Amino acid sequence: MPDTVPAELAITKASTGMVFQLAFTARLHGPCYRCLGDAVLEVPIAAREYQATNPDGADELRTPYVEADKLDLAAWARDAVALALPDKILCRTDCAGLCPVCGKNLNDEPHTHEDEPRDSRWAALESLREQL
Repeated sequence: MPDTVPAELAITKASTGMVFQLAFTARLHGPCYRCLGDAVLEVPIAAREYQATNPDGADELRTPYVEADKLDLAAWARDAVALALPDKILCRTDCAGLCPVCGKNLNDEPHTHEDEPRDSRWAALESLREQL
C-alpha cells in the first residue's frame, strides 16, 4: 500500500456542530477466497461523521475521531476501510475456485472427474441400497 492516498476531506459547520466527510479509493491486495490466486480490489470509501458543539454526554452526538479539537484522520480512514471490505475478496466475480477432488485451479483448467471416490465406510449401506 502506498504511503499516501489521495483523499477528499470536507468539513462543514452546522448550526449545532461540525460535519466531517471523507472520500477516497483504497486499493487492496490479497488472496482470492475461492482459488487463492492474487486478488486486487478497488474499494470506494465514503464516510461521514458528526461532532456536536455541546454533546452533553450523548455519545451519538460526538465522533470518536475528534479528541481535543484534533481529527484523527488515519484512524477514521482505517475504520472506514474495514467497514467497507466485502465478505469475500475474489480475483474476479466469476472465479470458479479450486477443484475439490484434485485441487487444480478451475479457472486455468476447467474439468470434471468421472468417478467420485467413495468412502469405504459407507460400503455396507451401499450394498443394502442395491438390495432394495
